[in-house]
Amino acid sequence: MDYLKKRLNRNLVLLIAGDSLIITLSIYMSILFRFDFSIPSVLNNLLIVQNFIYLITLKIFCFRFFKLYRGMWRYTSVWDMMNIVKANILSTILLVGIIMFFIGFNNLSRSLIVIDFIVCTGMISISRLGIRMFFSHIKSILSTNNPNSIKKNILLIGAGDTGQLILRQTLQRSDSHINVVGFLDDNEDKIGRRLHDVPIIGRVDIVSTLAIDFEEIYICVPTANREQMRFIVDECKKTGKVFKTLPSIAELIEGNVSISQFREVSILDLLGREEVNLDKKSINDFIKGKRVLVTGAGGSIGSELIRQCIKFEPSVLVMMDISELNLFEIDREIIDEDLNILFKPVLSDIKDYSVVDQVFNEFKPQVVFHAAAYKHVPMQEYFPWEAVKTNVFGTSNVSDIAVKYSVEKFVLVSTDKAVKPVNVMGATKRLAEMVTLDHNRKQNKTEFMAVRFGNVLGSSGSVIPIFQEQIKKGGPVTVTDPDMERYFMSIPEASQLILQAGSLGIGGEVFILDMGDPIKILDIATELIRLSGYEPELDIPIEFTGTRPGEKKIEELSLPTEQLDKTKHEKIFVLNDQDITSETLSSVITGIKDLEDGLSGRSANQVRTLLSSILPEYKPDLKSKEPVYLRVKAEAEA
Repeated sequence: MDYLKKRLNRNLVLLIAGDSLIITLSIYMSILFRFDFSIPSVLNNLLIVQNFIYLITLKIFCFRFFKLYRGMWRYTSVWDMMNIVKANILSTILLVGIIMFFIGFNNLSRSLIVIDFIVCTGMISISRLGIRMFFSHIKSILSTNNPNSIKKNILLIGAGDTGQLILRQTLQRSDSHINVVGFLDDNEDKIGRRLHDVPIIGRVDIVSTLAIDFEEIYICVPTANREQMRFIVDECKKTGKVFKTLPSIAELIEGNVSISQFREVSILDLLGREEVNLDKKSINDFIKGKRVLVTGAGGSIGSELIRQCIKFEPSVLVMMDISELNLFEIDREIIDEDLNILFKPVLSDIKDYSVVDQVFNEFKPQVVFHAAAYKHVPMQEYFPWEAVKTNVFGTSNVSDIAVKYSVEKFVLVSTDKAVKPVNVMGATKRLAEMVTLDHNRKQNKTEFMAVRFGNVLGSSGSVIPIFQEQIKKGGPVTVTDPDMERYFMSIPEASQLILQAGSLGIGGEVFILDMGDPIKILDIATELIRLSGYEPELDIPIEFTGTRPGEKKIEELSLPTEQLDKTKHEKIFVLNDQDITSETLSSVITGIKDLEDGLSGRSANQVRTLLSSILPEYKPDLKSKEPVYLRVKAEAEA
């Protein structure tokens, strides 16, 4: 610390000494310019050391007033130049006032003051720009000439704001091992121009025919949509060179773009990179300073909800999860964050009413995001009683306790599988939606709402890691059906929209997120194989295994008969379901209570039958096979 202070003081002294010399030179040069390089005898009395000391003190005071000695001059910007101009204007006005008050302009040319202002401003600005030039160019050139310094030639795709930021970082860092040799951009107006003296060579489609030498390609287009990104990647593949990309805008939000964020192109980049425009004020009003509880906090959506909530500074963030490992990982991730937020990890099962009640009693949460649920379709088909216990009874527990402790808002994370359900997961999540709607109907203290969306890319149990593992083993990549389609959304985008929906809700809504167009699972498998450097069928075979128990070929976010109304946010709709009446909800809740009493000892098909009796829209496949050990057990008992 002492060393740092000494270094800063030394730099300050050097800078003030340099400015004092410039001020002295400025007045001499101004006189010479004004009087054709001949100093009149009338000015000799003014050119004494004492007067120069007064002038230097005056100008240094003005420079310090505008904080010219606090900036990092290696990063000189337009704002710094503006402050230099302001400081010189102020010093000139004060100087004019002093001259008029003490000696007058009788024997002194007024134009001399103007010339001094121009010369001094110019010389001070040049000195600052010189410092920046030294660190950004000269020092970089010197390090390039160093035989121990090896720089990698990089081609940047995208000559927009992001590309310009990346280039500036490489220029400002003398220790950078990157040398940008050119830009490619499809904007015809930019082609042929130069950005920080680096040429914008041409369109992206000429990348494979370029004559310039480069080793890697950096894609600086975080706002590119699916088609644009796929085109860029296809062109980069033709070069045979390594190519990397920045994360999408959804991942970069609230962060700074940097060279270190470049990574290999992933399937997530090819399937969707839409920017989410959030109404941050409404979310801030919803979250800031509040006590927030997230169930399922260690899961894919739950953990991302934690990360997104942090940005809006709640006072307390309670993280509840049944998985010790998942809870440990999210707790370890945020423990190093320097935040004025109380984090409380809670290892608990939402089916345990007394423990959940104790947590609510201790922390009195004002906002609850209920993301805890079983979600793997085939597993829930085999063990439907567990799905019912967690997805239905667990939701009922948390909802009851939320009302008991006067929670302000309760947001249920739901799924598109709740629409016209054909599997246990969809049926139990639809019942969970109805549980929250019923709680909202019966009281006016807590606003209950649900947010329904499709699959999230990169979540645990997603097809992507399964396909990647199969590709590593040399295939085959297994796809259930060539016509299988799913809606996909990135985890950050889904979590941000859940927060946005929560801020919009007033109670009783089922929000539907705009998932875009559905994507075929076969297309995902094909793109992953190509991204791995192979060709589908030629290098890695694709096999079709048939649909699994409880799977639909095409998922729906709402039924054709259901009306979707717009909200204030373009990507969030609210379901207007005329069929959900108070009588319907009362009947479902009564059925759930009966199910709770009669669940024990039931087989999988019996549980499915009970669910269909409560939820007539649920049409289960009662011919699906039981797990092997259950069949063996049944045969032994017979």
